[in-house]
Amino acid sequence: MLFTDESKFNIFGPDSRGKVWRKPNTALDKKNLTPTVKHGGGNVMVWGSMSASGVGNLVFIKPNMDRWVYLDILKNNLKTDAAKLELGNNWIFQQDQDPKHTAHIIKSWLLYNVPKQLNSPPQSPDLNPIEHIWDYLERQIRKHRITNADQLKQSLQEEWSKIPASFTEKLVSSMKNRLKAAIDAKGGPTKY
Repeated sequence: MLFTDESKFNIFGPDSRGKVWRKPNTALDKKNLTPTVKHGGGNVMVWGSMSASGVGNLVFIKPNMDRWVYLDILKNNLKTDAAKLELGNNWIFQQDQDPKHTAHIIKSWLLYNVPKQLNSPPQSPDLNPIEHIWDYLERQIRKHRITNADQLKQSLQEEWSKIPASFTEKLVSSMKNRLKAAIDAKGGPTKY
């Protein structure tokens, strides 16, 4: 199984709010403040793949990803990732139902170039273990001092290359429980 997805990483941290645990009367101490910048400071979009045997390539996406950009990513990475991860000739490709993933040109290319497909619903992070890779990567890159897009890309690439196969194997082995939890929750949110 080859799980794939895209994610966005901001130079100054995620779009969501963060929490800081601090002692009383230390709210304005420098270590308890998060730097901000107008207009977010920039971000980097990436596409990646993973299987139980590790991670594939990390691809940096230019600002506007459409079906043509996505097609190029698949053409240039899907088969090499499957080979790198030693998936053989009978692997299953997983993606969500994002509109660019379901464009006619993408469906046609996949029909002739991928042995089997599993399309999960859009907005269903519980069913794609690569979402945990994005979270892990976010936490790891925040250990770096990042002030510009080049440093962000370098940090992402460095931390991506360090992701152990034991981590991805654990994520993939959780799929049986993920599916059961999604069924039990009747498609609602789960602990995953």
